[in-house]
Amino acid sequence: MKKIGIVGCGNLGASILEGIHEIYPDCQIYASKRDLTNVPADLFKKGTFTDNNALLLQESEIIILALKPYTILNFLKEHSNLIDPSKHTVISVATGILISEISEVLPENTGVYRAMPNTATSVNESITAIASSTDSLNRKDNVSQLFESLGEVVFIEENLMESATILGACGVAYVLRFMRAMIQGGIEVGFDASTATKIVSQTMKGASELIIQNNSHPEAEIDKVTTPRGCTIVGLNEMEHAGFSSALIKGIVTSFERIENK
Repeated sequence: MKKIGIVGCGNLGASILEGIHEIYPDCQIYASKRDLTNVPADLFKKGTFTDNNALLLQESEIIILALKPYTILNFLKEHSNLIDPSKHTVISVATGILISEISEVLPENTGVYRAMPNTATSVNESITAIASSTDSLNRKDNVSQLFESLGEVVFIEENLMESATILGACGVAYVLRFMRAMIQGGIEVGFDASTATKIVSQTMKGASELIIQNNSHPEAEIDKVTTPRGCTIVGLNEMEHAGFSSALIKGIVTSFERIENK
């Protein structure tokens, strides 16, 4: 792997750092943060931390921008003289900032990518959606390899990046809220919280693997566990009567509308 710099090592940046280090422990990773006193001690062992972004840019070849969206363009304008198109590839993981906006403030022919991983990068189980512009250094494979070390990768058109953000990044919260509800239900039917959490977590993992490994539709797997007059179908029907699927779809669409209107 190339020398990697992570600008703005907050929650997402730290997750990316941990994921890369897990798969490529010998990779040179530089990470910047304004207040280094807030960096957990174990992270210091996984990368070189600095509050000097100029140093990070100088030492890195692939630059991951994990800053807040409203700060990225100003950051790039301030440091554009340190970006070398013959050396640097820029990857933004910020929501809502277009490749064209980034390219406009960088030297001509700088390779720019947008990537949207999620916080499961820290356990190498992310799904990362990637969109790209012209890359004179032809580092698409490098970028793909980098994020494949964090989980799965899908290349998409840039106009779908906001949709990918809702489904893949915000989606982590939706799934965890569903898990919390299942755990609460498990407690109500007799389990202690720890046991309910273990059962629900493995059930979620197993259900995901059924879809991934069998390449099947969720309804096909649901049909295998719903028997006539059985307890599964009455539970599913009760959830649907209460608006389960509708509420989830509405939540996804509402999140998308918020991100589109920002």
